[in-house]
Amino acid sequence: MEHTKQIIVIGAGPAGLMAAGQAALEQARVLLLEKMPQPGRKLLISGKGRCNLTNACDLPTFLTHYGKAANFLKPALYSFDNTHLINFFASLGIATITERGGRIFPASSQAREVVDALTSWVLSRGVLLKTKHRVLSLKVTDGKISGVEVVDSSSHPPQKKLYPAQAVVLATGGASYPGTGSTGDGYRIAQDLGHTIVPIRPALTPLVTSDDIVKQIQGLSLKNVRAEVWCKGKKINSAFGEMLFTHFGLSGPIILTLSKTVVDLLNDQEEVSVKLDLKPALDESTLDQRLLREFTTHPQMLLRTILKSLIPLRLIPICLVQTNLAPDKTGSQITAAERRRLRTWLKNFTFNITGYRPFSEAIITAGGIALSEVDRNTLESKLIKGLYFAGEVLDIDADTGGFNLQAAFATGYLAGRACLKSLNL
Repeated sequence: MEHTKQIIVIGAGPAGLMAAGQAALEQARVLLLEKMPQPGRKLLISGKGRCNLTNACDLPTFLTHYGKAANFLKPALYSFDNTHLINFFASLGIATITERGGRIFPASSQAREVVDALTSWVLSRGVLLKTKHRVLSLKVTDGKISGVEVVDSSSHPPQKKLYPAQAVVLATGGASYPGTGSTGDGYRIAQDLGHTIVPIRPALTPLVTSDDIVKQIQGLSLKNVRAEVWCKGKKINSAFGEMLFTHFGLSGPIILTLSKTVVDLLNDQEEVSVKLDLKPALDESTLDQRLLREFTTHPQMLLRTILKSLIPLRLIPICLVQTNLAPDKTGSQITAAERRRLRTWLKNFTFNITGYRPFSEAIITAGGIALSEVDRNTLESKLIKGLYFAGEVLDIDADTGGFNLQAAFATGYLAGRACLKSLNL
């Protein structure tokens, strides 16, 4: 017997694909709408084309990477955690590997394999996938979802259509990488129905500095350093790991992790700096002893040569200028005051931050549909019956390292299952 009740999932990214497949598990009629010509466009470029699916850390640690959204995400992540995700992809024939920092990738390192497997799985469940279908609005009758109005650009000329629906999962993504189709449509659709949108801004985005010295060291990567965000003489946030200098400023994993803090401060018109601790394993006293040992062990060696054992070669000219130290001084000639200047610089290599890169370069979007208006146990709207949300359209953003994709898959899983259950098929 054919079911007359229809679930419509809007957006064929990771959250939408997962939601559609889960909603179809009981042979419900599921329609998956995607405005781009192919599904999974943003997924294809995730993890630099390798697709960082999730992270290997345990669930309590996982939750620490979501900030204020952690409590909201608990039901989704407990329903579908990283182990569930790994097993799910294994069932689709995709083996995974774990790399530095617990990052989990497909063993093939090919995002295309992930997109193809998800698409095939969804179609095998009987989901009807319609691409080139842009959603204009959701129709509501007596406080309940009743339909979805779209523009079908696959037809010539493009035609408006109205699809009936008893449940809708809105999984349109954020506003980052707009070329992949993430242009913030979901925020407008939800706002039109009365939902509050927490102001969106780029997250996991590189930072722009006022210092021209970054152009001298662009392409230089630093490992095992600590970056600290400072504002009004106070340390606001910090992260340890790897970073990268670019022609415009700072990037790399720890900078991306700190970028949301910086973006919010800059948007509040605050002056912000990032201090790099190049020797985070050594406190001031231990570092001073290390420097003293270097200078006494090599009394005749030139300072610029001694520095090679302390910092990357390309940083040496910058260090000498900023500390006002003569490169041709020998180890025995370095005074205590000069040693203090060097020590301070090594622990506080500072950059003034003047801006951040736009949505087109941001990995994810911060802000979105206010979580207070969504039932965390089902991801159903508290305002509109039959409307569910999944993925980046929600006010959820996480650190880099697989946490954002896990949240997308987990919320897609929970929303898909919950909307199917609500139809009582």
